[in-house]
Amino acid sequence: MKKIYQYITMAVIAVVSLAAVSCSSDDTMTSINTDPSKAPSIDPNAQLTTAELQTYGDLGMVEIYRNYLYAFDQQLMGCWNTTNYGGHHTVDNNEMSRVWTSLYPMAVKNIVDAIEHADDKPNLKAVANVYRVYLMSVITDIYGDCPYSEAGYGFIKGIANAKYDKQKDIYDDFFNKLDSAVISIDASKDKVSGDVIYHGDLAKWKKLANSLRLRFAMRISNVDPAKARTEFEKALKADGGIIEEAGDDACINYMTTSMSFGQESYSDYRGNRLSQLLFGNDPANNPSYICSTLFNKLRDSGDPRTYRIARFYYDGLMSATGTDNRIDLTDEILGKGIKIEPCDPGAYSWDAWPTGYTSDLLTEMAKSNSKINPALNREVRPKLANNFLRTDNPGIIMTSAEVDFLLAEATLKGWNVGRGSVEDLYWQGVRKAMSLLSDRYGCKAVSDEEFNVYKEKNGIGHTDAQKEESINTQAWILHLTNPAECWANVRRSGYPQLKSPADYGWGQYLTGGKEIPVRLCYPVLESSYNKANYDEALDRMGGTDNWHTPVWWDRQK
Repeated sequence: MKKIYQYITMAVIAVVSLAAVSCSSDDTMTSINTDPSKAPSIDPNAQLTTAELQTYGDLGMVEIYRNYLYAFDQQLMGCWNTTNYGGHHTVDNNEMSRVWTSLYPMAVKNIVDAIEHADDKPNLKAVANVYRVYLMSVITDIYGDCPYSEAGYGFIKGIANAKYDKQKDIYDDFFNKLDSAVISIDASKDKVSGDVIYHGDLAKWKKLANSLRLRFAMRISNVDPAKARTEFEKALKADGGIIEEAGDDACINYMTTSMSFGQESYSDYRGNRLSQLLFGNDPANNPSYICSTLFNKLRDSGDPRTYRIARFYYDGLMSATGTDNRIDLTDEILGKGIKIEPCDPGAYSWDAWPTGYTSDLLTEMAKSNSKINPALNREVRPKLANNFLRTDNPGIIMTSAEVDFLLAEATLKGWNVGRGSVEDLYWQGVRKAMSLLSDRYGCKAVSDEEFNVYKEKNGIGHTDAQKEESINTQAWILHLTNPAECWANVRRSGYPQLKSPADYGWGQYLTGGKEIPVRLCYPVLESSYNKANYDEALDRMGGTDNWHTPVWWDRQK
């Protein structure tokens, strides 16, 4: 662990930039032109650390999840950012471009450079290739066609304007890269020391690579079902196996860091900044209101996760540095039968206030604390529990619960899975998804009794369509803390079937169209600095950069 934190420190240094080396052959000129504050090279292990940590540790980048994806998926709603951008379908290029303009110049650049300089470290090279595939999947699933084969090679090969590869070609290469990585991993060779996911456990990296192949195979199952089945079945037979238990889950390990939104927090990747954003920089208007779509699904089905995920807080005393002063009114609200009104898609937290109530607990506390105002009724809006607002929360890449859902759907499709029935795999996934909350977020564990009661009251369905809906709705709940994968799977599967905010009465605010967007637009600067490649990509999309144009794999059966 000490070694890992050494690499985290190195990664923070690497965030500044990759080293620049003078091209002059003259020793004197080389000395003059070399920046003494920068190292001539970076340990590829440290570059791996940087790429991993940036995934959820880049405060500027993960705003795209809070501002758009959580609203598109209708998991969170109500705060200004989430509702104004995603909830109101507001086109804002600066916001939409965050993943593109953050990952390409940093994580992708570092991981490509690490691969190029790891010829004497075959295991590191293989691990870096697996992670490069994962990073690029996040980018292409959000934007569609994008730079891939030439991405990150500006310094190495002098490619200033990378071409946009077709998403189909990108996915074809994903399968090849993951297959090659598994084959090349050899425990007798170099150790991977900069890994903050598996701490260099190569057997687990094989499992992740094979499991990602399952994810990507299912992703293309509507547009290319034959190849999807072939790749899925190949992954199941590949050396090393797949992620099957919680101990194999791919989670980035983060540290407890300051909740401050100062400038330093934008370049310090050591903490989970998505959790920090969900905590928010305005304690009185914490941006983690649960959307009615998610809350009602949990509550109405009697899901034991409901009040592990959602709580009711009085935030009048909450500080800007933590949740210690929050007053939890959940038990009182439930005990009194207070009407609960979570924010509908498109609604702000201050719109359509629910009927307030006078809290007995707050009234009693107000006698000795003049800062408490029992009349405030904002606390009856369900919010994310404190457990999800810590900077040391894991960054989820892939879990065994997701794998079970993928196996269940593949079995439903008639693919050669050989892992049990659709129902058994489904309930295994649900149970693991519930356990994830206690294993990774410190929530109270869901007991076997609670799970069994839930299982008795909620079947998977009778028809194939009902079963497919159940599987992917459970994946939607599971992916609450993995927003990129959540949005991708919702678009691919079509479940849960989400209604537009217009159907809830907010159509007048939907400036970017009433239908829920299905991709994000390219950065505007691409049309200037990489115009030829940008225009070629747009031609394949019908000539316009429209966020209602689906990506290649987003096709209904």
